[in-house]
Amino acid sequence: MLAENYRLMAEYNRWMNSKLLDAAGQLTQAELKRDSGAFFNSILGTFNHIMVGDIIWLQRFAEHPSAAVLQTVRAFQRPATLSQLLYEDLSSLAKQRRQLDSMICEFCEGLTDADLSVELEYRNTKGVAFNRRFAYLMQHFFNHQTHHRGQLSTLFSQRGVDIGETDLLGVMP
Repeated sequence: MLAENYRLMAEYNRWMNSKLLDAAGQLTQAELKRDSGAFFNSILGTFNHIMVGDIIWLQRFAEHPSAAVLQTVRAFQRPATLSQLLYEDLSSLAKQRRQLDSMICEFCEGLTDADLSVELEYRNTKGVAFNRRFAYLMQHFFNHQTHHRGQLSTLFSQRGVDIGETDLLGVMP
């Protein structure tokens, strides 16, 4: 049952990112880069931060015994900072975002409840070692995305762009 929940969260992640990328396409490059006082400054900065977090976590998750599908993420350059701008333009960012979302869905499709009970050892961005239950790390991964997409929805709203429904109910079977 727990693995099924993460499959749902992966689909929700893909659905919401697609909606937000569509909304971003309604704005100019200048609007996407405009500092709005958000934690990661702009819409583009916030999109980049979500991707930075995803890459860092997916590279950690690639160490999981059931993560063969994530091996390609190992080749991605590890972000230097949490606020790094990996992509300065929307089209490049969108292409990478869609690739990551497909990878996340494929990874979650193969997860079992037994996989989620495994402890995963990793180091945070400061090099401190941790050993945590994989299910909890997955929950953090999806919660982080949702948190920052909420910030994006506010930034879009401030610019008069309606992104439509954002509730998880929108993808529930």
